[in-house]
Amino acid sequence: MPEQGLSRGTGIALIVLTLLSWSSVPLFLRDFAGFGLDPFASNGWRYLLSAAFWLPLLLMLYRRGQMPAGILRAAAVPVAFNIAGQTAFAWGPTLLEPGFFSFVFRVQIIFVTLGAYLLFPGERALLRTPGYWVGVALVVGGSVGLILFRAHEPSIGGVGAHVGVKGEAFWLGVGVSLLAGVLFAGYGLSVRHYVGKFHPVVSFGVICQFTAVGMVVLMLLLAKGHGSVALEMTAGQWGKLVASAFIGIAISHVMYYASLKHLGVAVSVGVIQLQPIITAIGSTLIFNERLTALQWSSGVVGVAGAIVMLRAGARLKKSQAVAAEAEGT
Repeated sequence: MPEQGLSRGTGIALIVLTLLSWSSVPLFLRDFAGFGLDPFASNGWRYLLSAAFWLPLLLMLYRRGQMPAGILRAAAVPVAFNIAGQTAFAWGPTLLEPGFFSFVFRVQIIFVTLGAYLLFPGERALLRTPGYWVGVALVVGGSVGLILFRAHEPSIGGVGAHVGVKGEAFWLGVGVSLLAGVLFAGYGLSVRHYVGKFHPVVSFGVICQFTAVGMVVLMLLLAKGHGSVALEMTAGQWGKLVASAFIGIAISHVMYYASLKHLGVAVSVGVIQLQPIITAIGSTLIFNERLTALQWSSGVVGVAGAIVMLRAGARLKKSQAVAAEAEGT
């Protein structure tokens, strides 16, 4: 019993750290835009640093002959989705306030479940449950409310004022947020489909290496000054860049995988749905972002909808397990 308590306590600590880590990413990206890093440069440098963190482990496994056979080929599709998704994701907070962006991005959970319906026959029963559709309605309604109840075309004051967000960028930002959600849904589904049989830490390490190559190529081709702006940054700005690479990419995924082991999928994924709220609070404190009361309400409704969808899936799996056990007896 003490071991179970320790395991659950460890899981809670890990999922809270994961939540804080992922909540910080849109804030970092917004701040990077403030000192000259465009989305391509941000991604290129962040993934280069993250890949450097994981490379020694992968080289050690290769030298020991412990690199899983076929993992490089299996990682190709997840890498493609990750490169596209990360590009859209990094672009979003330069067009919209981080909190608003994160709430709209949460719509990805709908695309995740719809993609699971197409790829995994065992998931299709979920779409026949009322709870799932109630959750979808709440997510969509919350996202629509965020847009309709805005006080004005968004632009950030305070620390983020020099980013130069204009009102006409609003709808482009909404489109980019939705696109990022679709692409990240594809990334998550492809990870499950193509590399699900491999150890998750090794899978992520491999995906990180190839994603870094793609991000660096995009940076050299498309970033302002081919990414050389980073060479002019101060020590403090470099500290933020390194921290974001380590916190938001390199270590957060491992903490998330570990929390899944200790807490299970339902609890872990449910806690992560709180990410937009944490990001919005951080953006309010750092960038003076101001969501209206109705927008806050809409955002919370959307988050609640995501949790309702997850609970519907958890209840379905539990009932299926009970039914299977009854048939076995």
